Amino acid sequence: MADFIKLLSQQPVMQNLVLTGLRGVGKTVLMETAKPRALSAGWIWVGTDLSETSSISETNLATRILTDLSVATSLWEYRRVSNTKPIGFETEPTQQAIMLNFDTLGRIYDHTPGLPSDKLKKVLLVVAENLPEKNQGILFAYDEAQNLSDHKETAQYPLSLLLDVFQSIQRMNVPFLLVLAGLPTLFPKLVESRTYAERMFRVMFLDSLDHAASREAIMVPISRQDCPVKLGDDALDLIIRNSGGYPYFIQFICKEVYDAFIQQYGPGAAPTVPLVEIMRKLDTDFFAGRWARATDRQRELLSVIAGLDHCDSEFTVQQIVDASRALGGKPFSNSHVSQMLATLGANGLVYKNRYGKYSFAVPLLGGFIRRQLADA
Repeated sequence: MADFIKLLSQQPVMQNLVLTGLRGVGKTVLMETAKPRALSAGWIWVGTDLSETSSISETNLATRILTDLSVATSLWEYRRVSNTKPIGFETEPTQQAIMLNFDTLGRIYDHTPGLPSDKLKKVLLVVAENLPEKNQGILFAYDEAQNLSDHKETAQYPLSLLLDVFQSIQRMNVPFLLVLAGLPTLFPKLVESRTYAERMFRVMFLDSLDHAASREAIMVPISRQDCPVKLGDDALDLIIRNSGGYPYFIQFICKEVYDAFIQQYGPGAAPTVPLVEIMRKLDTDFFAGRWARATDRQRELLSVIAGLDHCDSEFTVQQIVDASRALGGKPFSNSHVSQMLATLGANGLVYKNRYGKYSFAVPLLGGFIRRQLADA
């Protein structure tokens, strides 16, 4: 949060923010916590989740940005310099106030010549010229940004458009700040699209909580005297160990523990944590949908990875190949593993870092896979 506040104080804006980490580490919650800080510092906050639909084409992404921007600007009066012609969507000057709503932004976009990047840049410059003096700037915050991609096969480059437009207007000292949150696949995508993305963004990687922070996350909510649930050290250690320190899993397991304690045990009883049942429910609610997207052969590969001692940290292609040969059956070749990992990366199950190593993009996925194999 301290680093975020520093980014808000930039004059001019030189660095943007990438907030990344596995699912369940609290990226979305952290962004929502940062929002009031930005508002109190005089920034206007616009943005939403980025769906795959937003990334189909450059026009779709531009429409997404205009839509989000119009929510903040719809009550702004469009100030035009006197003795100049209106922007192309009107034939004669008029005294009637024009508001910067979606229709106005859309007409400016449509009547600006050039590529979608030129059109979007023009709209953003018009908005910047009409920014109220009381405001510091506009912060564009987009979650699930790993969905953004360029599409060479259709000659559509929405990710490149976003980077090009914001780099260009920021070099003109326009006070617009870009905040992107997403899975670890996000930043490699940005760099692959535009190499200058490394200099354009400050990257913050959220990891799981350590033991002390996990214990605090569990104990603080039940520290009130009127809380009917108290947890002993054994129960605490069990929850921390099986959650891996990921905030989502801590919340999920604790909710089930509280419900079980309150519903199944009376006053004075010494209940135990129904861990097997809770993990089975977690498998169904969190993991099963992602597992269902993998083919049978991909599941075989993921099962080999789950058998590695360090599967929840990092693994290489060669380690997977060696492990598959040791297991017998039909082994995987190096080229086959590389191809399948690329497909699994596109499906959000693994990601590649810049050191040629891979990791699961879903926390504790290895444990889930081992439970599936045990059940089978």
